[in-house]
Amino acid sequence: MTPAARIAATIELLGTIEAEGGARAADRCVQGYFRARRYAGSKDRADITTRVYAALRRRAELDWWLEREGAPSDARSRILAALTMLERKTPEELPSLFTGGEHAAGLLSDAEATLAHRLSTADAAEAPDWARGGFPEWLKPQLERRFGTGLLSAMQALQERAPVDLRVNPVKGTREQALEALRVLRVPAEPTRLSPIGVRLGERAKIDDKAIHQTGLVEPQDEGSQLVSLLVEAEPKMQVVDLCAGAGGKALAIAAGMGNRGQIYACDTDTRRLSRLNPRVQRAGVRNIQAITLADSDADPFLAATAGKADRVLVDAPCSGTGTWRRNPEGRWRLTPTMLEEVMRQQDRLLDRAAGLVKAGGRLVYVTCSLLPCENEDRIADFQSRHPEFLLLPVQEIWSRLLDTPCPGEGPMLQLTPGRDGVDGFFIAVLQLSQRRENPTAASTV
Repeated sequence: MTPAARIAATIELLGTIEAEGGARAADRCVQGYFRARRYAGSKDRADITTRVYAALRRRAELDWWLEREGAPSDARSRILAALTMLERKTPEELPSLFTGGEHAAGLLSDAEATLAHRLSTADAAEAPDWARGGFPEWLKPQLERRFGTGLLSAMQALQERAPVDLRVNPVKGTREQALEALRVLRVPAEPTRLSPIGVRLGERAKIDDKAIHQTGLVEPQDEGSQLVSLLVEAEPKMQVVDLCAGAGGKALAIAAGMGNRGQIYACDTDTRRLSRLNPRVQRAGVRNIQAITLADSDADPFLAATAGKADRVLVDAPCSGTGTWRRNPEGRWRLTPTMLEEVMRQQDRLLDRAAGLVKAGGRLVYVTCSLLPCENEDRIADFQSRHPEFLLLPVQEIWSRLLDTPCPGEGPMLQLTPGRDGVDGFFIAVLQLSQRRENPTAASTV
């Protein structure tokens, strides 16, 4: 493809993603777009995808400048602004990328040429923090609670491209063996900084068709998610309930750490998500995971039978996803105040349901991939006001027992962040049931 054809495709793909309005995730739109355009080579796809994701990550900043200049906030204008402000293309270079013709981006209009010239001389510092940091303005109070004066730098870290991390499966081998296998494949990689079972790739590489993945030695999983799985501190012979298992990534990590001894119940109300777990279980060589489809009601038979029996209950709760904006940049524009309020109500219901499953001395582990205190510390405070029998265990103490690296952050709960820790923004709180309850029952509904 010519440079002008790549720009045309970039504009078309970005427009397709925006037209979806969140109905499909951006990565699904990208996959579908190139599936229908087999003629696009690997370099073409990489160039187009990189530009599209840059425009998604920096949309707030680009749109602020476009609005200030009185230009439309459509896909073409955003790409023009991105070329000028992010890639630093000069006004003189742009005509070679907008050449017109059947397979090229249309010629620049006089208004677009003027816009490009004005943007090329703009002072980026004039934009407000929410635009430069790439987050919805209405979220600023919550994010300031988290980051204080470090808000802008923390949010700019979320505009970077996320690394590719792999979790090494101890059932199948060691991290050293995984690193050697990657070396043979000529894929640069190094041990993850915080997780003792992780590998970080030095470049993006396709491994799902390689033996290292097909034999179950490694599984794609962000380093932060690996740490969360370790901090559940599940031991052999325990009964573990993963209440919101989805496709089972954390359940797989926990199972491997238990050495195939004990039982993990990977639960979800979505059969479609759970259906992706079984092939992963087979590949990983784990035998102690059972998938359970839950009824969306208080009368679920599995929860009734498990009440008061679980050593560990993991609530990997649905959330805003603010901690994963590097991977899902369009998510920041789908989120609304109404959606946030609803997801917090759902988090409360899940915590109440989980409370009824924990045995005396057992633990409830609450996890989100959110950076917002209203979904994290506030939910734990509200939960403890309803369930004072659950005591907060300092995550730092659990970390020190399991990991050789210093625990990041302060306080009894842990918030991981991309800027400070180089991982997705996971939050974790661990609560222990201090007393036995009579006739425990699972509470509320998902």
